[in-house]
Amino acid sequence: MKEMSPVEEIRHSAAHVLATAVLRLYPDTQLDIGPPTDSGFYYDFDSEVPFTPEILLEIEDEMKKVIKENQRFERLEVSREEAVSMIKEMGQPTYKLGRLDDIPAGETISFYRNGEFLDLCAGSHVSYTKKIKAFKLLNIAGSYHRGDSSQKQLQRIYGTAFASKDELSQYLQRIEEAKLRDHRVVGKDLGLFHIDEQVGQGLVLWKPNGAIIRQELEGFITEQLNLQGYSQVYTPHIGKLDLYRTSGHFPYYQDSQYPPIIHRECLEELAEEGCTCSELSNKLEKGEIDGYLLKPMNCPMHIRIFKSEQHSYRDLPVRLAEFGTVYRWEQSGELNGMTRVRGFTQDDAHLFIREDQLQDEIQGCLSLVKLVFSTLGMNDYRVRVSLRDPESDKYVGAPEAWDKAETALRQAVKTLGVDYEEELGEAAFYGPKIDFVVKDVIGREWQLGTVQVDYNLPDRFDLSYVGKDNQNHRPVMIHRAPFGSMERFCGVLIEHFGGNFPTWLAPEQVRLLPMNDDLIPYAESCLEKLKAKGVRASIDGQSAKLGAKIRKAETDKIPHMLILGKREAEEGKVSLRSRSNPDFDGPLMMDEIVTLITSEISSKSLPKTRTSTN
Repeated sequence: MKEMSPVEEIRHSAAHVLATAVLRLYPDTQLDIGPPTDSGFYYDFDSEVPFTPEILLEIEDEMKKVIKENQRFERLEVSREEAVSMIKEMGQPTYKLGRLDDIPAGETISFYRNGEFLDLCAGSHVSYTKKIKAFKLLNIAGSYHRGDSSQKQLQRIYGTAFASKDELSQYLQRIEEAKLRDHRVVGKDLGLFHIDEQVGQGLVLWKPNGAIIRQELEGFITEQLNLQGYSQVYTPHIGKLDLYRTSGHFPYYQDSQYPPIIHRECLEELAEEGCTCSELSNKLEKGEIDGYLLKPMNCPMHIRIFKSEQHSYRDLPVRLAEFGTVYRWEQSGELNGMTRVRGFTQDDAHLFIREDQLQDEIQGCLSLVKLVFSTLGMNDYRVRVSLRDPESDKYVGAPEAWDKAETALRQAVKTLGVDYEEELGEAAFYGPKIDFVVKDVIGREWQLGTVQVDYNLPDRFDLSYVGKDNQNHRPVMIHRAPFGSMERFCGVLIEHFGGNFPTWLAPEQVRLLPMNDDLIPYAESCLEKLKAKGVRASIDGQSAKLGAKIRKAETDKIPHMLILGKREAEEGKVSLRSRSNPDFDGPLMMDEIVTLITSEISSKSLPKTRTSTN
């Protein structure tokens, strides 16, 4: 039994209290599982009654009654035969008998009782229900039994619990803040992206404002790549199945890929031969028929670019970079705005290097990831080193190659000056990796940048370079992506800033607000000066009061507003109102304002609590 922390015990116990309350109100309900999570707990229910927000409140009230009764949590250890009998007596055979079968022979089988409620459970729990002092039910979601879409869909109730009411209150405030920052809502309000049913779920349409943010990020990283000696490449969106058979992506990742594309004539011939769907699948896996695949990864194509020429040891490292779009089949229930999609563009790069260059090149990749995060104010992150599990058959390649790759990553990560953790079994099938897990401004974690070391794909593709000894040698590969995917990164970025992007990223950087129509010609002359310096600006020429124009600019999250009155126009000045500074600063000469704003853009400075331009 895994030892639980005090807060995990509280949450686990709250899940049992939740099930107790549901059975009191809806006794015909069948129970599945109810574990604690990193942020709370949930329980899965099979009930003919559709749980609604109103019912959720009723269940929460019943939970309070259970807690007030101060029921004792009692552990019962039983034999397998006794467990079967107890589950049947409880009237819970539908899912609990299957969960009982999951317990290996010889392992202790235990139940926990609180009041009239009894549940198959390994524990642990608090001693009495009154120890649960601060909890809240949050929402209801659909959930397939065992996460399998072929199984029955259950109703999952999510909740959270903390040791104190203050901690619960702070968490609930963070949830409300998260709702305000939800990239799906902010993205719609600011016209950043759209997902259209006729185009397809999980396929993002970048609208003009969102495209600006993406272009700025791509331009920023491209500038850094040029400084570090990368070469930009472009590859097609589909490739032959044989390419991905060689790499191991097909059929290894077959469940997360779109079906292979097979020419109609080939399909017609197979149909005439009476080929069934299962036979077709077998022929594809064995390579007896060819086809094409929507690109799930960029690396095999970059490998073929490297292999298209002979390389000397003097040529290495060869660094190939691409904003390459790839396609993965995600379950519809897992899709989430921009952060979980079916088509996404990676800021991908693959480095082909000599083994003696490995440490320096890893360091260069890590420094690039750190630069991205520091520029965007994502300074709160942890580092995860994902390693191979020697007991698993998931991984390809020789153990000694894995040992070298893992040693190189361990040495590199120690230079970062941050705490890191190692996770066994989380490596890619071809190599270990370093992942950066970023915490945003309201405490949520996102896995973003990644750096991977790979001895195996060069082997599978028989890559080589000519060494000093005039013999062929095998290069090592590094896979790296500081952003990860542009879609996911931008979704996270929207929520990180709440749509209040730093000026260099903002789709509209300046809005000119003339106080009346007579001032529009002066506004247009100011606009020309801004656009001449590459500033993204517009004029609010609506016949509305200044206060209404300011509120509209604030809603549109414009970093800078330029207020134009009659006196300012006569003196060639404007008054600056920055988003982070509600007080008017100025008036200043228009040329001075242009210098201030362009300087802020070029420096890629982050929003400040208060901005003063005097």
